[in-house]
Amino acid sequence: MLRCFVEKLQKSLSALFVLRRLALDGLNQEKVKGGSLVPEDVMEGHFAVLAIKGEETKRFIVKLEYLSDPMFMELLDQAREEYGFKQKGALAVPCWPQQLKNILDSPRPNSTNAPG
Repeated sequence: MLRCFVEKLQKSLSALFVLRRLALDGLNQEKVKGGSLVPEDVMEGHFAVLAIKGEETKRFIVKLEYLSDPMFMELLDQAREEYGFKQKGALAVPCWPQQLKNILDSPRPNSTNAPG
């Protein structure tokens, strides 16, 4: 079931990157249905995540590589349980922002790049 969620997320992100690339190639944003594209701070190979717990919310830009990180996958599973698959906009995970920051800052196996 979690694999299905990740596949849907990857497909959605791929579509958003295609739209962004088209916009950068001169497509007028007005012609894109809904008029919204990926925000400028979300670079290719990344996606936006909202960490939400209580009254505290913080937006993070996360590398796609984290979709295979066990601790991040656990947060996605919690998000599926709490919010389901029909979230609109940025992906929201039910955790304190500091908890997500700790996951993104922690060293990961099979990665020599800086986190985040």
